[in-house]
Amino acid sequence: MEFEQIMKLVESVSASNLSSFQYESEGVKLTLECGKSQPVVISNVDMTQQQVLTPAPVVSGTPEKEPEGNLVKSPLVGTFYVAPSEDAEPFIHVGDQVKKGQILAIVEAMKLMNDIESDFDGEITEIYVKNGEAVEYGQPLFSVK
Repeated sequence: MEFEQIMKLVESVSASNLSSFQYESEGVKLTLECGKSQPVVISNVDMTQQQVLTPAPVVSGTPEKEPEGNLVKSPLVGTFYVAPSEDAEPFIHVGDQVKKGQILAIVEAMKLMNDIESDFDGEITEIYVKNGEAVEYGQPLFSVK
């Protein structure tokens, strides 16, 4: 089962009224439980490793008001970072002028660091996600005016 398929399944189960869901096929076992703070465990019977996904809270990182301006959204599910390392300065701050293609942040997914670039020229008017927060596909990260 591909990662994208797993994430679609997680989203579908989360949006439904199901409290739990189990899937097992070709040595892959997937168990999802909604409304619990426990991590989701995905294991492959043929492999010795387990991947543990901790679902982000539904309201985490979502704008409280309707976003204004051009939105830079997360292109994938992962962990959001404002700087290239813990001791480095953030890529940008609210009020900074940015150019299209400029790196704004990093989203770590499956131990790969993915640069998040601005799709627009303008001023950063809002940062919707805190450093280290989990983000979902399509979640607004920045507003650029």
